[in-house]
Amino acid sequence: MRRRKRKRGLAFWLALAVLATVAGLLIWGVFVPVGSRGPQLVTITRGESVSDVAIMLRQERLIRSADMFAFAAYTTGKWRRIQAGRHELDGRMSAIEMLDALCRGSRRAWRWLIIPEGYDTREIAARLQQDGLGRKAAFLEAAASPARFTVPFPLPGGSLEGYLFPDTYRTDSGETESDIIVQMLRRFDQVVWRELFQGRANYRGRSLRDIIILASLVEWEAQQDKERAVIAGVFLNRLERGQKLECDATVQYALGEDRKSRLMNGDLQIDSEYNTYLHVGLPPGPICNPGEASIKAAMDPADVPYLYYVARPDGSHLFSNTFAQHQAAIARARRGR
Repeated sequence: MRRRKRKRGLAFWLALAVLATVAGLLIWGVFVPVGSRGPQLVTITRGESVSDVAIMLRQERLIRSADMFAFAAYTTGKWRRIQAGRHELDGRMSAIEMLDALCRGSRRAWRWLIIPEGYDTREIAARLQQDGLGRKAAFLEAAASPARFTVPFPLPGGSLEGYLFPDTYRTDSGETESDIIVQMLRRFDQVVWRELFQGRANYRGRSLRDIIILASLVEWEAQQDKERAVIAGVFLNRLERGQKLECDATVQYALGEDRKSRLMNGDLQIDSEYNTYLHVGLPPGPICNPGEASIKAAMDPADVPYLYYVARPDGSHLFSNTFAQHQAAIARARRGR
């Protein structure tokens, strides 16, 4: 009888010791940080299981045990709330803190990239590099290869100029230059292709390509919203009459890195397909990335009789029907300066 009691007592203490060991290991594995590693970005793909996530975290040496992490996720019920996406985890966090971060979504890694309307590809690349979000050369290389991107709308062959939609983008240091371009193309798809064009490659007989090119001219020339559609109407009138557009903005684009605050007569003779003082019709591609307002103006230009315009000092324009009126308007604008 005593022997049985002793055996039971021994079994009890042995079981208690095992439980204490397991509890200690669990506490050590789940509640004690691995080390002092700094912030690290991890990606959770939609559809990944808790086991997949745990194995990835173990491989990144952010947790001690994949099994313990999975056990904690299932026993707390948090396995259902793990969010797909990119997360910033700190090596000084415990496994349970990382689990909480994956459930609520870590946002410390996100940074904002602001691309104003009218930026061309070179300016976007420079902004990207300035903000520490990518390399200018890598961005330009990717933007010069539209074929590597899959989109529902027709893209040009040589450059994504005009299709990198200006907006504020949330990005992080783990994204490549191509990833950022994908965000811009998706935004173009949402705003321009699906909303404005309703998924059609033509609008009132004019192609998406031609409208984006025209919108890029409007974006560069118009400084006041109320004049966007009027300037688009001037360009459309000249196109329909077979007149050269004679748009200063296209010459500035042709000058590239050598742009000037004021063009001289010699600049208007630059040998470029983009020089609308020499060539009739639209330039071969957009000269910047226009915003929604300019695209709408290019889609529905104002029905005006004007063929000419000249800028006033305040950024507004004087519009004219004839060349003689235009010459008089230029004189008035100069007096205003």
